[in-house]
Amino acid sequence: MVFKIKHKDRKTCARVGVLKTKSVSVETPFFMPVATKSAVKYVDSLRLKEMRVGAVISNAFILFIRPGVEVVKKMGGIGKFMNFKGVNFSDSGGFQMYSKSLYLKSNDKGVWFKNPVSGEKIFMTPEENMKIQIDLGADVAMCLDSMPLYEDSKKEIREAVEKTSLWAGRCKKEHDKLQVGVEKGERQLLFGITQGGIYKDLRRESVCDLLKLNFDGYAIGGFGMGESFKEEMKIVKEQKKVIPKDKPVYLMGIGNPVEILEAISFGCDCFDSRYPTQSARRGTLFTSKGKLRILNKKFEKDDRAIDSNCDCFVCKNYSRAYIRFLLKEGEGVGMELASYHNLYYLMRLMENAREAIKKGKFKEFKDGVRKVYGEL
Repeated sequence: MVFKIKHKDRKTCARVGVLKTKSVSVETPFFMPVATKSAVKYVDSLRLKEMRVGAVISNAFILFIRPGVEVVKKMGGIGKFMNFKGVNFSDSGGFQMYSKSLYLKSNDKGVWFKNPVSGEKIFMTPEENMKIQIDLGADVAMCLDSMPLYEDSKKEIREAVEKTSLWAGRCKKEHDKLQVGVEKGERQLLFGITQGGIYKDLRRESVCDLLKLNFDGYAIGGFGMGESFKEEMKIVKEQKKVIPKDKPVYLMGIGNPVEILEAISFGCDCFDSRYPTQSARRGTLFTSKGKLRILNKKFEKDDRAIDSNCDCFVCKNYSRAYIRFLLKEGEGVGMELASYHNLYYLMRLMENAREAIKKGKFKEFKDGVRKVYGEL
């Protein structure tokens, strides 16, 4: 089995499972640091191993542009290329449709992007995207999807759903074709991505279309784009009613501790976001007592650790004053230390969440974290 549920919480829909891939298995729920260019910003692979990161996600479209798929393939695939021995997810590049500097247009056949290096136009089809992700050697590939903006009209979001469903069928067909003859345990997994914005009917339509294709897992896409916390959780809850319980569910683009735990309570299994490292570089740090805005002047001469309850090497060795100074000066070391701490915090949060589920105490754990972080 690709995904096996091991424990269920008594008071919520939270569960602990194991996602089995061709390289390694990982316990769910888990959070993936974003390694867009095969590297997490300011955190190398040895540090990721040190903090027990089980999975990361890179961007197939960005790696296709540079260094090129042939380079990564020759180096033995994305895992060996970046020396990361956990589970490697690869995103299709659908998120780049949000970028005005990269996205040009799309139709039922595919997407036109602008190469940010050469300026030339790139036409990406679902079939070509699957070939890229297979060649990159990721453990889990994501379908090419059409991601609408939060402010788009319902008509535009419906068109994105229809396009996403059409592309999903072509992705699945090509992905299966490219792996004919490959032993089942050696195959790359493929997740479908649902769209539909905050509209329950469009989300249900999107899920139902994808369920016909029987993907290895299902991702809830298109969030983190301006919707409210309540709108987001309402859709997550509705999506989970439709997606089979034996399939892993990936909530894309979510990295806030409270949002993650709330989604886990509805039965989501994996998450990714640049939010933890981006926030760290901008001076917002996660702690056991809530968010710490370390750039505030009151921390200028503060000799305490970021979090007295954290045992990461940053909290053991550096003061708030020092990290604040480095971030104020734009020093790379400061960004490294802050990023490490935020990711370390999230890794421990996920470990503690899994342990709470196993003990049947997840609701109490979630409510405790939400209390210190406050309402979103």
